[in-house]
Amino acid sequence: MKTLSLNKGWKCNGQAVTLPHDAQITEKRSKDASNGGHGYFPGGVYTYEKTFTAPTEWEGKTILVEFEGVYKNATVSLNGKELAFHPYGYTGFFVELADLNYGAENTLTVVADNSKLPNSRWYSGSGIYRPVWLHVCEKGGLRPESVKISTLSIDPAVVKIKSSVSVKAEVDGITGKGMSFELTIPDAKLWSAETPYLYIAKITAGEGDTMEIPFGIRRITWSNRGLFINGKETLLRGGCVHHDSGILGAATYAESEERRVRILKENGFNAIRSSHNPASKALLDACDRLGMYVMDETFDMWYNRKNPYDYGVDFNDWWERDTTAMVERDFNHPSVILYSIGNEVAEPFEQKGVDAGRALVELCHKLDSTRPVTCGTNLMIIGRAAKGQGIYQDGEQKTGGGEGKPEKEGQNASLMFNIMASFVGSGMNKGGNSKKVDELTTPFLDSLDIAGYNYGSGRYPLEEKAHPDRVIFGSETFPQDIWKNWQMVKKYPYLVGDFMWTSWDYLGEAGIGAWSYTGGMPFNRPYPWVLAGAGVIDILGIPDGSCKYASTVWGLEGNPVLAVRPVNHPGVRPSKSVWRGTNAILSWSWSGCEGNKAEVEVYSDQAQVELLINGKSIGRKKVKECKALFKVKYAPGTVTAVAYDASGRETGRSELVSASGPFGIAVRPEKTEAKTGEIVYVPVNVEGANGIVESNADRKITVTVEGGELLAFGSANPCTEEQYHTGSFTTYYGRALAIVRAGESGTVKVNASDGRESVSAQIQIV
Repeated sequence: MKTLSLNKGWKCNGQAVTLPHDAQITEKRSKDASNGGHGYFPGGVYTYEKTFTAPTEWEGKTILVEFEGVYKNATVSLNGKELAFHPYGYTGFFVELADLNYGAENTLTVVADNSKLPNSRWYSGSGIYRPVWLHVCEKGGLRPESVKISTLSIDPAVVKIKSSVSVKAEVDGITGKGMSFELTIPDAKLWSAETPYLYIAKITAGEGDTMEIPFGIRRITWSNRGLFINGKETLLRGGCVHHDSGILGAATYAESEERRVRILKENGFNAIRSSHNPASKALLDACDRLGMYVMDETFDMWYNRKNPYDYGVDFNDWWERDTTAMVERDFNHPSVILYSIGNEVAEPFEQKGVDAGRALVELCHKLDSTRPVTCGTNLMIIGRAAKGQGIYQDGEQKTGGGEGKPEKEGQNASLMFNIMASFVGSGMNKGGNSKKVDELTTPFLDSLDIAGYNYGSGRYPLEEKAHPDRVIFGSETFPQDIWKNWQMVKKYPYLVGDFMWTSWDYLGEAGIGAWSYTGGMPFNRPYPWVLAGAGVIDILGIPDGSCKYASTVWGLEGNPVLAVRPVNHPGVRPSKSVWRGTNAILSWSWSGCEGNKAEVEVYSDQAQVELLINGKSIGRKKVKECKALFKVKYAPGTVTAVAYDASGRETGRSELVSASGPFGIAVRPEKTEAKTGEIVYVPVNVEGANGIVESNADRKITVTVEGGELLAFGSANPCTEEQYHTGSFTTYYGRALAIVRAGESGTVKVNASDGRESVSAQIQIV
């Protein structure tokens, strides 16, 4: 089998593009667009065309085109003849090109219809947003995803190789033959998040029909005593992520996914929940290489729609095919340790829904018996649905109008949930505590191998007696609850981890996690809000105070950590979101704010911390739940935190320093060398002469690129009318980011200008 990239030479609605491509990110946002869930982006119908020549040597072979992801309702045609239709935007699919013109030109056409909105609770993107591949296969030979490799035991290490055709496999010098056989690997290196060792299986069928498959030798077991990877108890330090790539929109690049996984791991996470749809291949590849566990999720909805035009329209006809597509693709990825069959579905309040859940679980078990199956279950939502108070009712948000007033029908049912959650707050964690809700949800939860609880931490201590054999974890939690949640994770063996919402910020669900200084309710914020503002790492990849608080709670910070709530809004109380416990960032550089009130948060797992400003002690405080808060007046210079143990001995210190000297633009590529076509991230900051980013001197900057292509430029500002494809954007707390694709040869030059000064940096193409 031969695999070729099919990403170049496309046109989208007549314009030349290179895949992956998000057609929605360049659309003009407006207050009249569907809703804040989509980030106020409109949708549309996007026609992609590629003309190519099919060599005569392909004749007699099976030619497959693999689409990793098209959002949504994709119709594929060859030379004007329709070949396939695929509605779901998040599963890959294969199309056989049966009637090619060999030795002549052919035109492949893909129409992505994302015109009916709202169809998602977050920014989806549009078009062919993931890569496309062409597979040239021998008749009766190997096919993509046709070989499955599983671990039977780890001591000794025995792997099973199963194929749709008879093959020869070689792994580390050990060979085997047949359609199903076992290989014993002596002195095997096991795969885990700590030791992500990958083997390569060299597969041969017939004469010269070959493929190579990376895989890891690792074994998952679970019980009420815990989750074990290779026999070692494993606690999941997890974060939920959406599929978008920040300022790139939905376009999925391997370099972007690798960078995201690397940054998450550097900040203490060892697990990702792909919410609420199957992850990209590139993300799973990065997790395999770098060592990150994955909870891969099928759907956000089942047969009841959460929006008028979402996947609930297609669920009954397509759930089996789409679930199969995810499991078949994921099988050889050692990073995937959990399959999730859904998120906050209300259907299990009735028997039809319980049956639907069981059918999904059984299908996953049939396709793959080696991994546990879970679901992100909101117990409160199911309980309300049983009372006739369902939040999601076939895509319509229904709220009582009061005495004598009719109900109002809205467009986006998730708005109702966000409104309710904002008022209920952390009380939602107790929404599943009653015996009635427990009895109601038990038939469904008992069908899962491991039960995921969304905002259900109140049930954690109860399960030891109520359901002694149940294994659970927090599949979605508030970041600010990490201390008390993690104490329970460490205490109860059956509670195997925590996934916060969210570890990485995302487009859409505008403002649900933001702290705003302009007022307004902390949900469904109006145009021009574009980001959720819920991530403990922003869309540029910068961790905030919440992120460092979590890593402190996890015991991964050797020194105290300082974070400061913005001091440039004196006297203004922010409108706070329930999904965000603080808006503190890692900065002590606030030009022009001398004397303003400053709230300094210090995170430590020690007994006491002391705060010093420019060497002068402000005092000591006891640490409670790994945190201490100091209210001081801002003074530029250096703020220092010192940690002390219970005996008063200093155990560590850290500091933040203000930018000094004249402020200017700095262009700082994360790589100084790149291969042709490689994606490079280039931070563009406002800094002092000492190299410190200044948080209160934002500038509008224009970026141009020579010797390459500017894919996107933007900041983490959650509320702006600026767009990421224009090349001009205003920094946010001093930071912006350019994303560049390297050209063919020579150097890439990235230029940045604010009209007063111009600076540049170079990247060598190797």
